[in-house]
Amino acid sequence: MIFPSRETERLLLTELQPDDEQSIFTLFSSPAVVEYYDLEAFCEQRQATNLISLFKARYEEKQGIRWAIRLKTTGQLIGTCGFNSWSSKMHNAVIGYDLLPEFWRQGYAFEAVHAIVNAGFSGALACGELHRIQADTVPGNDASELLLHKLGFKQEGLRRECGFWKNKFHDLKCFGLLRSEFAAIGQH
Repeated sequence: MIFPSRETERLLLTELQPDDEQSIFTLFSSPAVVEYYDLEAFCEQRQATNLISLFKARYEEKQGIRWAIRLKTTGQLIGTCGFNSWSSKMHNAVIGYDLLPEFWRQGYAFEAVHAIVNAGFSGALACGELHRIQADTVPGNDASELLLHKLGFKQEGLRRECGFWKNKFHDLKCFGLLRSEFAAIGQH
């Protein structure tokens, strides 16, 4: 199964490779990057190797997909994005994304996430054409919420203390976007 790469104005979205291990370690060892994640900051290189393997297996088993976000000019990996899970039967998916802090607030996350949302709604992925894409944020993750709103996602509710990581319970805000809403705001 050929991995579906994507290209935007400034970015290449490609399959993660074993030689991305150091870049993935740098990304996920940053406390700022994992502040709202359900994992601790990486402290060992093998954690990056394991994560790359997990993303590869998820794609091979047709359960989801994760792209490396690379600068088109240099090929540098600056983050990841993708569908953490999808259901062909239900025509829906859950999205996730992260970016190195030095690339925040420059439009890169919007550019990457827009591209994969468009791919999901257009039927260009192994999951088929999606009807709905969901995203969850931890209250306080204002930058992520702003990105979702900019893409047309609507906040649908708060799931109280539904997550448990880093030794405490977390509320999760649920955001949803329907294909018709994405098309209506001219996001294709």
